[in-house]
Amino acid sequence: MEKYNIPEIDGNLRKHMVRVPQVIEQVSGIRIFGKLIKSLVFTTDVAIIRNCNANAVIAVYPFTPQPIITHSIINCSDVPVFCGVGGGTTTGKRVTNLAEDAEFQGAMGVVVNAPTPNETLEYLSCKIDIPIVITVVSEKTDIEKRLESGASILNVSGASNTAKIVSDIRKDFPDVPIIATGGPTQESILRTIDAGANAITFTPPSSGEIFKMMMNNYRGEKYII
Repeated sequence: MEKYNIPEIDGNLRKHMVRVPQVIEQVSGIRIFGKLIKSLVFTTDVAIIRNCNANAVIAVYPFTPQPIITHSIINCSDVPVFCGVGGGTTTGKRVTNLAEDAEFQGAMGVVVNAPTPNETLEYLSCKIDIPIVITVVSEKTDIEKRLESGASILNVSGASNTAKIVSDIRKDFPDVPIIATGGPTQESILRTIDAGANAITFTPPSSGEIFKMMMNNYRGEKYII
């Protein structure tokens, strides 16, 4: 069958947006509740979220999760959101309460940190009906126990070791859904895809960095009047 180009339509005011690397389209994707997810933007900046072409948002941040932040991100996003609910500093029943609240607000899934006890995963899996994404930062993680405890998706974030961790997991678990950080270059993203990742998280430039580029353009001769 002949392959056609994908038509693309932009508005005059919405051409300027953050675009995920095109190479991410090569992943298989993960189909969740009928929606195919290949790319996830890693940010809590609602301006970035509203102006990015990623398939979903992974909203994890280095503070105690707060429902008002979760609500704001879900309300502002026009794509599915995976919300961080703790598991490291934030533990116990609070994690479950945050996860239930995220589900009620419309989150597609919840993300728990690497230190999350398996007992918490078991309890969570009994309380919510959306995927539990467990973060994996080391090849020493007992993946089988994580999955048995209720994790639905693995989120591999091992810095420069990410591709190797994904590859090691894939040898023993050929069908487990894996989200992974792709790294800063096309080459690093491809290595992670080749290792077996189903979806890639992309860290966008900050609003400050984007503003800096815009202001440099504004300072150019064509803007001088």
